[in-house]
Parts: sequence; structure tokens; C-alpha cells
Amino acid sequence: MCKVQLKNARLRPFVLFMALFLMNVSWAFAQLTVTGNVQSTTGEPLIGVNVVEKGTTNGTVTDLDGNYTLRVAKGKTLVFSYIGFLSQEIVVNNAKVNVTLKEDTETLDEVVVIGYGSMARKDVTSSITTVKADQLNVGVFSDAASMLQGKVAGLSITTSGDPNGSPSITLRGASSLRTGQAMQPYYVIDGIPGVDISMVAPDDIESIDVLRDATATAIYGSKAANGVIIINTKKGKHGAERTNVSYSGYVAFDNILNTLDMATADDLRAYYSQKGEEPKNDLGANTNWQDEVLRTAISHNHNLSINGGAGKTTYMASLNYQDREGVIKGSSMDRLNVRSLVTTKVLKDRLEISAGVNARYGKAIGVPMNNEGASVLDAMNYFSPGLPVRNEDGSWSKALTGSKSYNPLSLIYEDTSETIYKNTQLLGKASLEIIEGLKWNVNYSFTNNQSTYSAYDTHNTQLEGVSAYNGQARRNTYFGHEHIFETYGNYDTTFNDIHKLSLMVGYSWEEKMSNDGFGLTVHDFYDDMLKWNQLTYASTIDGIPAVESGTKETIRNISFYGRASYSFNSKYMIQATIRRDGSSVFGKNNQWGTFPSVSVAWNITEEEFMKNQNLFDNLKFRLGYGVSGNALGFGAYTAVETYGASGFFNYNGKQWRTLAATKNANPDLKWETTGMFNVGLDYGLFNGRLNGTIEYYYKKTNDLIWNYPVSTNIYPFGDIAANVGEITNKGIEVSINAVPVQTKDFTWNTTVTLSHNKNTVNRLSNDKYEVGVFTQGDPMVAGVSSEGYTQRIIEGQPLGTFFTYEFAGFNDNNEATYYVRDENTGERTGETTTTPGYKDRAITGCAQPKLNFGWNNTFNYKNWNATVFFTGVFGNDIYNGTRANYMSPEMLSGGKNVLKEFLEHPTTSGSLPSDRFIESGSYLRLSTLSIGYTFKNFNGWLQNLQLYVTCNNLFTITSYKGLDPEVNMGGIDPGVDYRWSAYPHTRTTMVGLKINF
Repeated sequence: MCKVQLKNARLRPFVLFMALFLMNVSWAFAQLTVTGNVQSTTGEPLIGVNVVEKGTTNGTVTDLDGNYTLRVAKGKTLVFSYIGFLSQEIVVNNAKVNVTLKEDTETLDEVVVIGYGSMARKDVTSSITTVKADQLNVGVFSDAASMLQGKVAGLSITTSGDPNGSPSITLRGASSLRTGQAMQPYYVIDGIPGVDISMVAPDDIESIDVLRDATATAIYGSKAANGVIIINTKKGKHGAERTNVSYSGYVAFDNILNTLDMATADDLRAYYSQKGEEPKNDLGANTNWQDEVLRTAISHNHNLSINGGAGKTTYMASLNYQDREGVIKGSSMDRLNVRSLVTTKVLKDRLEISAGVNARYGKAIGVPMNNEGASVLDAMNYFSPGLPVRNEDGSWSKALTGSKSYNPLSLIYEDTSETIYKNTQLLGKASLEIIEGLKWNVNYSFTNNQSTYSAYDTHNTQLEGVSAYNGQARRNTYFGHEHIFETYGNYDTTFNDIHKLSLMVGYSWEEKMSNDGFGLTVHDFYDDMLKWNQLTYASTIDGIPAVESGTKETIRNISFYGRASYSFNSKYMIQATIRRDGSSVFGKNNQWGTFPSVSVAWNITEEEFMKNQNLFDNLKFRLGYGVSGNALGFGAYTAVETYGASGFFNYNGKQWRTLAATKNANPDLKWETTGMFNVGLDYGLFNGRLNGTIEYYYKKTNDLIWNYPVSTNIYPFGDIAANVGEITNKGIEVSINAVPVQTKDFTWNTTVTLSHNKNTVNRLSNDKYEVGVFTQGDPMVAGVSSEGYTQRIIEGQPLGTFFTYEFAGFNDNNEATYYVRDENTGERTGETTTTPGYKDRAITGCAQPKLNFGWNNTFNYKNWNATVFFTGVFGNDIYNGTRANYMSPEMLSGGKNVLKEFLEHPTTSGSLPSDRFIESGSYLRLSTLSIGYTFKNFNGWLQNLQLYVTCNNLFTITSYKGLDPEVNMGGIDPGVDYRWSAYPHTRTTMVGLKINF
């Protein structure tokens, strides 16, 4: 028995070896060395095609001749994939597998959303850029428009670090002298025009289409001169097997990008000691006020969405909550967005009906950002570092000398305000397929708006004129609503397989009520416990002047519009649109306007002579001209004569209001009209691995509106709104999309956008209305009591033209000198002066950039992904109003702080507006660096999970000496750095999570 066991023990290693040997032999015989060639339908070999065994990492790529070799088991499936071609799967049955890949026409067949419809990308004749959700910027954004910065050529976006701020947006140059809404694009959200973009949470966006030229925007008529941005939100999908639930969220940490190098208390003491003087506003402290005011801001965002479909019904609902702190203590924002939509089909699927409810509730908490020293952004720099934060008794320290000097912490905690806004939108849609190809659509939207502003200055406020009020509360509330009804039909047909015809006709009706509200100001409270929450506790209201009221106004718009598109064999395309708009905001003689457009396109690659070439996959030439208008930013009483309260008079022992004219009527007032000529070339090369567009445009805006002075002997008021001016913009835009590297596991996609725009103000006056001098951009520098403006709007020059004195250095008395110019010729005389006059001003710079730049890179390696995104602005000037003020000797004489730079070379003057403070605003910024990892194949209730880390504004290359070169480029005074309102930009670190259940 023992011998048998011993014999068996000796056999075991041999048996195990033979078993393993047989397994390896069988595996070797099961494996095949598969070879083959991959080519296109034209017979060209395809280089770099991914050949992967399905469900594994076993793979290879084709060589220069399109050949490949791969060992794979018989019966397994090979997946062949290549950019620009449709993927193909083949089961391995023998050792030779040749493959012909078909071109993927998805890019050309991609549906592009246009006004009141959609069409295939290959049939588009106008300039439209589509940015999908995964291409949008990632960051802490309060406004979805910020996600487009650097993504669309010609779209200039200036962001702000203010959690309650909005970006400044300009498309193809400024084309109005009116600011605010009049310079912004027109937003269309899910087919509903004129919707506030803040109604959409960034996480709910599916894609954004930017209509850039007038042939695309003219269909929106009198509101489209600044371009149209169409936002498409995520919706439920048919054919879903189950309800899809997804969550995305992040936590973010913001820190200021840069701080000013202000003098310390010791610096000031040494300076005054050299002069033999006692330092001003010095109680022995050494306070860094920037450190006291600034903080690491923590923000978080959460988005939960549900969507799905069953049978003929689809549904979606989303809930988004954002809580965002500002880097300035006391500033914050929190907002809740809710969206829902249910869609179903009836009448044998011919009628599709949708109903939805969208809502927004938010609170914005701000800090004082007024001029004249009453801004936290200003006070944290100018307030004396020799003063402590608090006195020994716990009160805020105060300036011992000087005026309009406020402890920044006092401004934050004693002068508080908040705005609560509520918006609710109800919408219904219906689409009926009458016959094949003919659909009639009806959309209706009702939006209700309410905002309530509250502010309180405590007993301890330091604000001049308010500190004696023993607590002051201000509160107002305003209401509004908007009805939008649109009905339009689309007819699409193709005959003889080569003739494609699309027709659209529609009608629109809008009614908007706004400015219905009131407010009041009261003061003298016993304490500050309830602030603005119980106004009847106040002891004093200063009569009627303490009451504010809006003037309720209603605006109505009616429109008729149509479009016709024809395509011959997808080779030659033509499109024409026309819109007839009527608006109640304009003069009775000009309440209707017509806005036409026509565009053509030629798909060169569809020509027979291009069929045998292998370089271009797509080459399309576009040409168009259109007219659009600008009726945004007008009130119901813009063109009519109005009167307002102007004072009091006594009658029968009682005081009565006096009324006086506040505006003249102009029955001829009409909208500003923009005509735009556009030439474009779309291209695609190397099987889609390189594609892009090149655009040239010429844009002229006529009938610019401005308030012109008139004689009060003829008119009841001293100025009148009239259409006079003319402005042009012309430029070139380039976008490049490429896939420089593609292997089995690694792909690099890169996109570059370049744009150049030249802006010119052609005319400001005519025979009837004439203006003297348009001066802009006063940074309110200390010691400059009058004529502090830095810019002038000049015929023949662009908006943002700096018109200042020319700095000539300092004389022996350390006084600033400026070049003298001849009053008649305007040329320099060769002399200098310390007291320049108006005649000595000259054009000294321009805020308009010569180039806007965006460069996005995405990298994918297996389950890893990364994004590197650069933005840049080049060739522009900035007036550094911040430096001009903190380099002023009058700051020290008023007991305030200055830049350390000033103490190193103190002067007795030099604060006048001059090119001394005009600096290059060019910069290159690493805007986004993001890396993420996706966990897949959970085979359960979890589909996938992505973790990512994103950093925004990592570094900036610039020579600008201010806080940040990204200053406001909108309005009619672009490029002026205002110290009291320029909320600092931040460097952000985000940690995020996305889960699909």
C-alpha cells in the first residue's frame, strides 16, 4: 500500500505537466494568426485603423499599406474602427479577413438646429457653429453662456469672478451704442425665443447652436442683430428599455488669481519718516486688508435627472442646485433650477404633444461695489494698513482723516443686501403631421417673473450720509410676465432623388409686461435685529421721496416669417428667408420692418471632377447676405413723450406734486438695422481627421440710436432719442478641428478657433441731430476732479479708442509732464507742460483686440480622459485705472494707501488720464486642465461612474500690471479697468462625480 502511494506521488508532477502541455497545445491550435487588409470604398488603404478583439484589449493597428496581423481565437469577433468611417464587426472563421470600411457621413448628415426647424449639416448655407455638451467649458459657472468662452470663432466672452455677475458677450463686434441687453445675443431655448438663459442649468444642456451671420439670424428679425444662440436641453428618448437616472455634482475651491502689491504699514511709516512727517491714519497696526477681505470660496453643485420612454411617451425631469461663494467675503449665490417635459404621440402617431414646467428660484447676496470709495473691492486696497480691523471696544476701526474712506470689513458686515428672484415657465407644444413631409407646429409659453431687492445699513455703518440714520432699510419688489405664441409649418420633400425642397411659414405673437413694482426707504430703528424684515419698526420715512415706483409697461410684438430652401443633389443649395416684424416700442411711423436674407452654397466635393481625388472629404463654399434688427433693450415708452414728478408746490395749504417732461416723443424712431455679407468655406480632409471653416464677413449697422441734444424752445425736454449713427465690423474667423494621433488605446483631438474683427464708428451726426463729444471711461482717479475720461467715440475710429494726454516723463521737480500739441494742426510742438489742456489730447491706444484665440485639446487613453484648454486675446490695450488711482499722490494726502511702486519713486503729480497707464492687454491663459477616469461594466444597477478633477485659470502669461487682463470688453467703454466694480478672477479647483444608474 505504501509502495502504491509512493508510486502515485511520483506520477503526480508528470500528470500535471502533461495536462498543462495538452492545454497549451489545444490553445495554440485554437488560436489563429489573422491577417488582412483594410481599405476604403474607393480602394485606398487605411492607415491606423484600430483592430480589436471585441470585449478585450487584444488589438493592433493597420500599417502604411492598410495591413494588419493579430492572433485571435476562432469564432471571436474583431472590431474595426477608424475616425471618419463606420465601425464594422466581423466574426473570425479563417486566417484571412479583408475589410472595406464605409465612410461615416454622420458629420455631414448631423442635424443642425436652425430657426423654426432643422436641417442636415451638408445642406446648411449659412454660418452656424454647434457646440455639444461634452465640448463645453467645465467650471463653476452661474451663467451657461460662460461655457462657450473660446469655443466659437467670433464670439467674444469676458467672464467675471463675481458669483452674481454675468459675462459680457459680443458676436462679431459691437454694433450698438446702447449697452446692456442691446449688445447681447438673442437666446432661444428649446424653440422658445427670448428666454432668460439663467432658466437653464448648465448640466441640462444637450448642445448649443450659435447662429453667426445674418442669413441664419434674419429669421428672428428685429432681435437678431447681435447673433442668436439656440440652446437645446436634454430630453427623454423613445425606445428606452428603462428609466435612466443620472447624477452629477462637484465641490469647488476658488482663490484669487492675483493681488495688488500695496504698501504695508511699515512701508508707509518709513516713507513718512524720511519726510519728517507723522504717518496718517496710523494706530500702530499692520493690517493686510486684502487678506482680511479675501477667502477661499467653497462652492458645490448637484444635478439629478430622470428620463426615459415607454411606448409613445417620453419624459424627463431634472433638479439642479448650486451654492456658490465668492472670494470676497459676504458675496454668494444659491439657485435651484427645475425642468420637466412630457411628450406623447396620438392620432396614429401623427400628433405629438409636449407639456413642461420650468422654474428658477435664487438668492444673490452682494457686497457694496459703488464708486466714491464705497466699494469693498476698492477699500481693501486703499484703507490704511496702519489701522486695525477692530478697535479695542470691538467696533470697526475708522479713518482718522480724509473723506470717503471706509473699513472694508465694515462695508461687508454693516451694509448688506440680497436679491431674491423667482421665475416660472409653463410651456406647451404640438406638432401635427398633416401629410407626409408636412408638419404644423404650435408653441406657447407663459413666464412669470418676480424679484425682490432688500438692503440694510446698520447703526454702525461708516457710509457718509447714512451713518446718522440709526439704521436704514430699503426694499423693492417688481413683477412681470411674458406670453409667447408661435405657429409655423414645415414642408420637406425630395423628388427624383436629387431635388430637395424645404418650405417654412409662420406667425409669432408676444406680449411682455414688466416694471410693475414699488419700494420704499425707511430709517431710525431701535436696533438692527430684523434689518429689512419688518419695515414698520422704523421711526422715520422721508415722505414721498422715500417711495419708489415702477411704471408698468406692456410691449407687444407681431411677426410673419417664412423660409425656402432648395438643394440639387446636395451639390448646389440656396436658401431665402424673410420676416416682417411689428413692435409697439417704436414710433408710430416706423412700427413695422422687413428683414430678408439669401444664401447659397456649393458642395464642391459632390462634383464629378472631385470623385477621384482622395484629399478632401468635404469642401463647401458658402455665400450670403441678410438683414436683421436690434429692438432689444427698449421700453414701452421709448418713442413717446413722458412726464414725471419734478418737485412740489403749495395749493390751499397742501403740497402737491409738480410734473415736468422727462422725454420727448419721436414718432420716427425705429430699430437699429444690421446688414451682413458673409463668405465661408467648410473643409474636411484625410477621412475627417482634419476639418474646419474659414469665414469672412462685412457687417454694417445703420440707424444707431442715441440721445441727441435739442432746443427746449422747440421741445419740452432737452434731448431726444433718434436714429443717426452708423457702425461697421469686418473680420475673419478660422476654426480647425483635427485628430493628430489615433491608436488602439490613445486618441488626441484638438480644436483651434481664431478670429479678427475691425470695428469702425462711421457716423454719429447728421443734418438734423448733432452731438458734440462722446466721452467715456472715467476711472475716477484721485486728484482728477474733471475731464477724467479716458476714451472718446470718434467718427472713423473704433469703439474703445483711448483719447488721453501723452505722458512725457517727470521734470526736475518730480512733476509729471505731458506733450503739447498745436491747436490748429494737432501735431506735437516739441514742448512739454505740467498743465495740459484739451487740445493736448490725442488718440493713444485702442481696446479692440486684433486676435481672439481658443485652443482645446482632449486626450483619451482607455478609460482615462483629459482636457487642456487655452484662451488668449492679443493686440488690445487696457487703461489701468486701478494703477492710476493707487499711484496718485492725492491718495497719500487723503490718508489712504498706495501701491508699493509709488513709494519707490514718489511723485507730486501724474494722475491725469494719459498713456502712462495704457498697457498691453494681451494674454495667454491655461483656462482649463481636467483629468478624469470612467469606471465601466458594473453589470448591475450602475452603468458607469466618472471621477474627475478640473482646474481653471492655472496660469496667465501677460505683461499687464493690474489684477487680471481679462477686463470687460463689452459696452461702449471696453478695456477700462474700474477698480470698484472689477470683481477679481479666481483660480478654481473642482472635484466632480458623474453617475449613470
